[in-house]
Amino acid sequence: MTKPETPHLGQDSRASTAPGLFLCFEGGDGSGKSTQVRLLRDALTRHGRDVLVTRQPGGTPLGAQIRDVLLHGDHVSARAEALLFAADKAHHVDELIRPALAVGTVVITDRYTDSSIAYQGAGRDLGADDIRALQHWAVGGLFPDLTFVLDVPAEVGRERRGEVHDRLESEADGFHDAVRQGFLDLAAQAPDRYVVLDGRLPPEEVHAAALARAEELLGRRR
Repeated sequence: MTKPETPHLGQDSRASTAPGLFLCFEGGDGSGKSTQVRLLRDALTRHGRDVLVTRQPGGTPLGAQIRDVLLHGDHVSARAEALLFAADKAHHVDELIRPALAVGTVVITDRYTDSSIAYQGAGRDLGADDIRALQHWAVGGLFPDLTFVLDVPAEVGRERRGEVHDRLESEADGFHDAVRQGFLDLAAQAPDRYVVLDGRLPPEEVHAAALARAEELLGRRR
């Protein structure tokens, strides 16, 4: 089988020329992504921006079904898991993200391709390069303008999650340590497209840093 070809893009580029802004929050389970997505959405909306918030897997009716299988279903083999995540993103981009960007919306997503590279590539040990190629093919070369990586140690994430865990959250700390390193490796490879934020800091402090970078990008678009 021929491996999907990774679209050729610069480190700080994305394939779409749409006028919108595409922002992503990544990080391990319990890193605070949902809180930061909400805070940034609220701040940009107050500033008069049209904002769409979504999450992956999920965000569409099909994505919700895939999410239920992946996070709350019975055992899913590692390769099947990777393919299901890719299917969710392919549908999500075509049905929701590209159309929103095309009309100038700020799209904020809770997870995107980097999560699959970190979780399936590093955590499941399927190979970051293979999962990267699969994910990038699935989204048709559409990458975020900026990705915020919320970094927390595995034990901090587990403590925050408490006693309730989905299928991936329930993995051992060694798995989550590999995922964390996967995110940090991705950020180190393209520092112009990533901002690593200490997820252990107070949420308001993390938000202030994220908002400043988002506003900087929006200012360049004016």
